[in-house]
Amino acid sequence: MGGFLLMKIDPLRLPPSLTLARRKSGLPDLRKHVRNPSKLGLRGGGKKLIGADTPNQGAIFAANRAVGAIVLSVEAKSGVTRRARVREDGSLRVRFPGAAARDCEAVIVNTAGGIAGGDRLAFDISVGEGASLVVTTAAAEKVYRSLGPDADIAVVLDVAAGGVLAWLPQETILFDRAHLSRSIDVTLAANASVLLCEAVVFGRAAMGETMTEGRLVDRWRIRRGGALIFAETLRLNGAIAEKLAEPAAGNGAAAVATIFIVPADETVALAVRTVADRFSGEVGISAWNGFAIARLIARDGAALRHDLMLVLAALGRRNLPRLWLN
Repeated sequence: MGGFLLMKIDPLRLPPSLTLARRKSGLPDLRKHVRNPSKLGLRGGGKKLIGADTPNQGAIFAANRAVGAIVLSVEAKSGVTRRARVREDGSLRVRFPGAAARDCEAVIVNTAGGIAGGDRLAFDISVGEGASLVVTTAAAEKVYRSLGPDADIAVVLDVAAGGVLAWLPQETILFDRAHLSRSIDVTLAANASVLLCEAVVFGRAAMGETMTEGRLVDRWRIRRGGALIFAETLRLNGAIAEKLAEPAAGNGAAAVATIFIVPADETVALAVRTVADRFSGEVGISAWNGFAIARLIARDGAALRHDLMLVLAALGRRNLPRLWLN
């Protein structure tokens, strides 16, 4: 049986052919691809990239950051939801695995194979009047250790009158010392429907890995009929594992999730509470002002996924994207 040759590889010396989806000439201007670039945090200039000691190293570092954008809009025609516009840029792709139907399913693929510090990803998705869209990801997204700068993810969602959007990406996994800044801006017509599900896992428990420290900033703003109905910003910085171990925070949990549903009332909350005895972790749900929010915490990603599927089934999402079941 042959042996293995171990080599130490300097990532800064890799040839361009091996730096998949990394830009050679710095950060491209994505503002021309989106309807409202200020919401995507692309107001110009970008953040100063750190983690390089000399101008030459700084240029190499910037050239190897992944930048990607997806602009997607769908519209309803004769009872079928069809793509109206698809724009892909950089490391991001979107695929449509199913046949034409009432619900259109979109699968987001990050060809960069993960997210590193300094990467910038933007999503601009709109659902037309009476259309229905389900968005998921091909796999859980991994955010790797950063040398300093945050990885930036900006999500802009717009749902017109009578439109339905289910935003169901798979989990975001944060490696030790990962830095992630994410914003989610949602604009809904007064009678639009949306189901948002976002899960974050701190380290891969199955691999014996723990996220001991790092940074996570998660900003949500949701407007309905022109009025701001929900706003929150989660900030975890520094010794994240210690903070999650505190009883008033995560009580030792290493995975969390938020589900936002509109329209919703107390009957939605009661439907989730009926399966409370089957949860592996802790789940809480409340409904007020025409929407509901469920919060989940669990010891690891597998337990969180188990509970997420129970909650989504109770909310009526019995036909989850097929990739969730792999």
